[in-house]
Amino acid sequence: MEETVDLDTSQITHWRNIFTLVVFVIANITVLFPFHIPLPIPLALYKAVVKSLVHFRIIPARRHYDRRKFELNATDRNEGNGVLVKSYVWFHFPINFVTGPLIADLFLLAIGAIGKREVRGGIAGSDNIVPYDILIFFFSLAYIAISIDASGLIRWLAFKVLQLGGKVGHRLFFYLYAFFFGLGSFIGNDPIILSGTAFLAYMTRVSSNIVHPRAWIHTQFAVANIASAILVSSNPTNLVLAGAFNIKFINYTRDMVVPVVITAILLFPFLLYIVFANESLIPSSIEMHELDAEARSRKPVNPNIPFGRGTAGEEEKRLASNEAGQQLSLEEIMNPFLDKAGAAVGGLIMAATLVAIIVLNEVLSSKNKETHVFYVTLPAAFLMLSFDLAWGWHHRDETRRIARDGRQQVAEAEERRKRELAAEAGILAETRDPAISLTEMPERHNATDEEDSRDGKTGQINALDEKNAADSTGDSASITPSSIARPEPSSEALVNPRVVEDVQHKMTPASTQKRTDTQSTEAIEEKQREVAGDVRVTKTTCAPTISEDNDTATLVSVSAKAYRWTQDTFPTVVAVLSHLPFALLPFSFEMFILVQGLVTNGWVPVFAYGWDHWVHKTGTIGAIGGMGFLSVILCNFAGTNIGTTILLSRVIQAWEEIHKRNMQPIGDRTKWATIYAMGPSASTTAPLASRSAHPSPDCSGAISSGESISACAGSSSPASICLSLVLL
Repeated sequence: MEETVDLDTSQITHWRNIFTLVVFVIANITVLFPFHIPLPIPLALYKAVVKSLVHFRIIPARRHYDRRKFELNATDRNEGNGVLVKSYVWFHFPINFVTGPLIADLFLLAIGAIGKREVRGGIAGSDNIVPYDILIFFFSLAYIAISIDASGLIRWLAFKVLQLGGKVGHRLFFYLYAFFFGLGSFIGNDPIILSGTAFLAYMTRVSSNIVHPRAWIHTQFAVANIASAILVSSNPTNLVLAGAFNIKFINYTRDMVVPVVITAILLFPFLLYIVFANESLIPSSIEMHELDAEARSRKPVNPNIPFGRGTAGEEEKRLASNEAGQQLSLEEIMNPFLDKAGAAVGGLIMAATLVAIIVLNEVLSSKNKETHVFYVTLPAAFLMLSFDLAWGWHHRDETRRIARDGRQQVAEAEERRKRELAAEAGILAETRDPAISLTEMPERHNATDEEDSRDGKTGQINALDEKNAADSTGDSASITPSSIARPEPSSEALVNPRVVEDVQHKMTPASTQKRTDTQSTEAIEEKQREVAGDVRVTKTTCAPTISEDNDTATLVSVSAKAYRWTQDTFPTVVAVLSHLPFALLPFSFEMFILVQGLVTNGWVPVFAYGWDHWVHKTGTIGAIGGMGFLSVILCNFAGTNIGTTILLSRVIQAWEEIHKRNMQPIGDRTKWATIYAMGPSASTTAPLASRSAHPSPDCSGAISSGESISACAGSSSPASICLSLVLL
């Protein structure tokens, strides 16, 4: 569906065309810096909607839906009862990488800056860039790759590499570097980052002399994205390039393998001896905790099964800094789960798919026919899905039993905690009575203190009840907006077990002087005030649970039960689907439409003329360096690496058209150097760009946002520099 490129730049003086560029920039700013817009919803409208949902049995009926006290507001004073009640509810609308470009597209449609032509070009494609083909190809291949990851193969191989590297820090760093590079070359960067990040976070946690995991995790980010530049199938940006410039897949791999390998070789010492040259990050000798014999002999449990580890998962989070928590983390990496059948079938399907893609592309390209690669990847993904479903159904009794036993263990543990809290509530009340009776405090104050103490403990117990129900129901059961709070005068209490000990220590015998008694009571009250900022337990009444409305089924309760049944029966399928980046679908289509709007409104030709002047002045060297620089900058400030590749591909296409019309064709050396400088630079900058637009993998809280961004920049920018030097 090749179209004639419009090179008319005179239309950019129109206000609609200017708005197109401004809106494009603002949309990319929202991708980089997401935020929320508070919108007031009238309380009457909110109640009407909630009652309608309850009436049609979509959500369960709750007492807090009928009457709710909101945050106090001076403008909503009710003089009759002296209570301040808001007449509206705040809804925080997210402006992020999905909603920001969508609003931009709708705004441009509303003012007439774009129309049917741009929307069609952004979805069906134009100028050899076919968005739906690219996204179907990417998601179908991603399912196969993440299914291989869900089988435990990547963690198991990483464990073998860990054994091979031993406790020599630099050697282990090199082995993991080479392992992630080799594996990322075939299955892409997403499965590597999904599984490798958790593995490295656990590994660094159980070592006693690695202070921070950023050197290991961000090196993995950089090398996985560098490796994804070799095969067209490893990264959607590669597919955009191959389609935009009619590059055969085998030719793309042939041209990129040498520069990428050399870049990886040059980058390793740069990261090891310059960027992360610190013994606290990469020590010469790594001191690892040892796994006991009982844990080594224990059969590993599939981590995709909900509550598969029982109370071990909760204990690991609660005791993260203790030796017991480190032992549980060590078991995750030193005794990994491996589904041999799933790994073997997934590897076979992936290998056959990659070979079939290359062969199909080679055959159709030789006949000058368009290659729809999803014709291969979509059936392959369906085959992988069918195997996962059949394998899960075959083992359904085992997985259901493991999930059921795990839930029972967690429920029993929470029940024990409830009993302990109830006992503490009674002890605290008893220890308070003598101290208070020694003073001349009013009886009402004594009763109030005791009631508040018991209310506080009751609040903790109620919170545990709701947490258990929420865990068994699943996240899908929560339908109340998080922005709505329900403060109650007696719903908060300050409770801390240390108060008991302090109270007993502060109490004095009845024979002491009244002044001493008063000081003791004041000390108790002072201690209570100190604990006020330590532990604050609030009754949670907004979390709907199935257990409260077992007699009435609702859409929420039925959906939650169905999800739990599916998760227990097909744990691998649910785990893979939950890790697929579905938010990438609307984001990509929205960015395609925005870029298409820049093309039709004359801005891409303007950029193309500017690029032509730059290359005319600097030659091939300037083309390589300039395109590498633009790719790195725009990946972080213009819609991540996908949006950047789309935009720059359009610019290069317009640049080619300029030379064709002037009867001055671009030299092959300059043209292909420019194209190949763009693609890998966009891939190697993906860690920093994707951090802004997409949720990062779970690093177990080990990495802060500021350190993540700076470390990503420190590991990805050298990769782009090395690649540009290799191409030069």
